[in-house]
Amino acid sequence: QVEVVETGGGLVHPGGSLRLSCAASGRGFNRYAMGWFRQAPGKEREFLAGMAWHGTARYADSVKGRFTIGRVNADNTLYLQMDSLKSEDTAVYYCTSDLTLAMVVTGTSAHWGQGTQVTVSS
Repeated sequence: QVEVVETGGGLVHPGGSLRLSCAASGRGFNRYAMGWFRQAPGKEREFLAGMAWHGTARYADSVKGRFTIGRVNADNTLYLQMDSLKSEDTAVYYCTSDLTLAMVVTGTSAHWGQGTQVTVSS
């Protein structure tokens, strides 16, 4: 399995953009599906976007058209480009990995990063 570390969070104004990165270590990154979740205070962890090893992507309706997931297998890195940010996007964002995209979407992986805080506020 891969271990992951998220970076790139911060404070951004509504309508702004932010790019999160997830650096993976361990063997076989290019064979795993990867994904992004977030958890706001008092809410359940929410699936945002996932990408299979070959590039097929899936998005939650709440972020479709605003967020873009990408991966560079040669760099063992997963990205999340977030545009048109809203105050309700404020949350801790997590990266995860699993064997398949379907499994990533369930959010039941045992492998998560520590999270990175994103705050959208004027």
